[in-house]
Amino acid sequence: MAKTETIERVFTVPPFAQACLEAAAEAWGASFRHPFVRALAEGTLDAERFRFYQMQDARYLEAFADACSLIATRCVRPEDKLWFIEAARLALVVERELHAGYGQKLGYTLEEVARIELTPNNRAYQDHMIATAMRGTLVEAVAAVTPCPWLYIELGQHLARELGTIPDTHPYADWLRMYSNPAFNTYMENLLERLERFARAADEAARERAKTAFLVSVRYEWMFWQQAWECQHWPI
Repeated sequence: MAKTETIERVFTVPPFAQACLEAAAEAWGASFRHPFVRALAEGTLDAERFRFYQMQDARYLEAFADACSLIATRCVRPEDKLWFIEAARLALVVERELHAGYGQKLGYTLEEVARIELTPNNRAYQDHMIATAMRGTLVEAVAAVTPCPWLYIELGQHLARELGTIPDTHPYADWLRMYSNPAFNTYMENLLERLERFARAADEAARERAKTAFLVSVRYEWMFWQQAWECQHWPI
């Protein structure tokens, strides 16, 4: 899966989003092949690695919500403001339910999540999103947050097609079912429509920076799997 066009998509990908994908094709496909993802799909991923991932991911989503909130303040149209405010809410509320559920299974609380030390990769990814949301153009800011939901939704649906029916006995059934839910397709169409509109309103230099911001986030997504696979800690 080295090329993005080999991945089946069930929602429309506008031209600028397609250009972003093409710029990030190698890194995008690498997430689908990562050993963490493969072990998660097969149900062989050990619980400690998944626990590490879930706790770091919960903290990442706080920064994702912050970035969406910052983007909302920069939107002119009220409907765009509301959409990004809702995206921030979903990141905190809907995904928090998934993390809380796995916390009960894997033995951690939301209070413990709040106290963990961010990994180097997690901190760097958060800083990239927040800095771009604050200092980049609007199209750059949206491009930086787009890979996270897009990759997860596409990955979840790809794994669901690959696995077929997900049995209740699968240790990560809740994760697989959440991200394969077709209800997310509308979310992606709305996000990509805004990315396209903001790209059209920007100049060519801003669009090129936005593609770079998108690529950097895609790389950080791969690094997020890697840091969980290694249970990464600061070296000193």
